[in-house]
Amino acid sequence: MENQFVFKRHEVKYLVSDGQRAYIEHAMEPHMVADEHGESTICNVYYDTPSHLLVRRSIEKPLYKEKVRVRSYGRHRPGGELFVELKKKFDGVVYKRRARASEDGARRMLAGTSQPVDQIEREIAYAVERYGTLVPSCYIAYDRCAYFARNDRSFRMTFDRRIRFRTERLSLSEDTDGERLLAAGFSLMEVKCAGAMPLWLVHELSAMHLYKTSFSKYGVAWERSGAVVEPKLLPAPVPRRSPLSPLRSSVPPAPACSAARPRAHDIDGE
Repeated sequence: MENQFVFKRHEVKYLVSDGQRAYIEHAMEPHMVADEHGESTICNVYYDTPSHLLVRRSIEKPLYKEKVRVRSYGRHRPGGELFVELKKKFDGVVYKRRARASEDGARRMLAGTSQPVDQIEREIAYAVERYGTLVPSCYIAYDRCAYFARNDRSFRMTFDRRIRFRTERLSLSEDTDGERLLAAGFSLMEVKCAGAMPLWLVHELSAMHLYKTSFSKYGVAWERSGAVVEPKLLPAPVPRRSPLSPLRSSVPPAPACSAARPRAHDIDGE
């Protein structure tokens, strides 16, 4: 498990069907190792200005954007650990800063009343000061299976399913229920790497005619909430025809992730 708190990497996203996911997970077996915690439920509360400046900028797909959130692994329990995260994206490169905090510490950090103790907390404090006031804006949870390369733990792939959101009850101590962002039978796959994507994965994605997509969980959730545009259903992704269909019966399913359970922290991503 990774204990890194500063990240700089490329993140590429794909919408995949359950069948495509099974095919990819099978292809990953010689190259990737599943996180030892199996499937984990990741819970986030995104913070924004009262005018929702951060999400409005994100939807516009600018060259530079940033997000502020508090994360827990599983439903937060009294005395449990939280992570305050500042995520920036500039010219396709993601920079993330993460600070451990108690519930009270996270609250003070985002209110601008805490005293930063290191560079990460200073960067978070600067963002809070720059935006003036940040308030809870959206709750997003999903069930994640994470994998890392056998020869390079910095190369990771994650599959997020049952992505759900709500714009009320914005507490990590509440249940993890919410409105679904994706149609049943689909997951968001993310490839996270500091350098080039490995050739074996490039070949598999090309063979399946899978192409990267722009998908911001917070941005899509906010559009779905009707706060920025009129409420509308997010159409189910329709994958192109691929070698998956004729191969599905002959390709054994990848080992299933274990049941979701809370954990201290993962080998993380968004």
